[in-house]
Amino acid sequence: MIQMITMRYPGGLKKAFTLSYDDGVEQDARLISLMEKYGVKGTFNINSGRFAKEGTVYPEGQVHRRMTLAECKKVYSSKNVEVICHGSEHKYLTVVPPQMAFSELLSDKTALEREFGKIIRGLAYPYGPVNDDVISAARLCGFIYGRTTKKSLSLKPQTDDLLNYCPTCHHNTPELFDLANDFTEKTPTWYPFLFYVWGHSYEFEQKNNWDRIEELFKKVGGRQDVWYATNTEIFEYIEAFKRLVYSGDGLTVYNPTLLTIYGETDNESFSVAPGECVKLREKAE
Repeated sequence: MIQMITMRYPGGLKKAFTLSYDDGVEQDARLISLMEKYGVKGTFNINSGRFAKEGTVYPEGQVHRRMTLAECKKVYSSKNVEVICHGSEHKYLTVVPPQMAFSELLSDKTALEREFGKIIRGLAYPYGPVNDDVISAARLCGFIYGRTTKKSLSLKPQTDDLLNYCPTCHHNTPELFDLANDFTEKTPTWYPFLFYVWGHSYEFEQKNNWDRIEELFKKVGGRQDVWYATNTEIFEYIEAFKRLVYSGDGLTVYNPTLLTIYGETDNESFSVAPGECVKLREKAE
């Protein structure tokens, strides 16, 4: 009999790495150039109501410098990134009436979808806090995941409650490189690894520590055993894995989704294509 079924990433990989950066600031361009250099991917969470006006000149020394819409479209055209929501006006969603939270999220989604020409399925909550009303609003808007700012300090992917998702850590978290060492040097057994780092790229200028993120990329980037993906790619995959349908004895699996899904049963790998039905075992032991 089958004792356990565990998720594996595309190609049967056991490790995934992703980034999440907020606010649509000028420093994102430098961060993306480093992402392209080291072959990593990530997600940028921006506010459709907070684009800088064309011709904006920032005071000398100001580090939080939002981009114009035109600049955002240029910077985020990289194949290594995606754009998702961060609230139209970056409001504290937990301290406004539920209908205002809903409006803030839906208007942001609608505007960004129009400007960037894609369906947006995720968000990062402004300032991080979230409650049941905000999660309900996010779900009604059609989001499948929402990122908080609570660090998990874990490489185990959160597969439930994706609208209240806790990333692994911020890039300034003291444990960052301990986690990176575990990610690169250890081999997952039961659950796969997901190393999810978040932050604001202006912080690298503020703290003069661009070397920190480049050191991280040098360590975790360019590896054959890692799936480098955007947030949405990862969470859509997790949702698809959860939608697999099993026979009563657990020996046959059907894939009703549009993604090829990989898994492992008692150390035996399997994959199931969209619409395919696969026998995991011929008979129970």
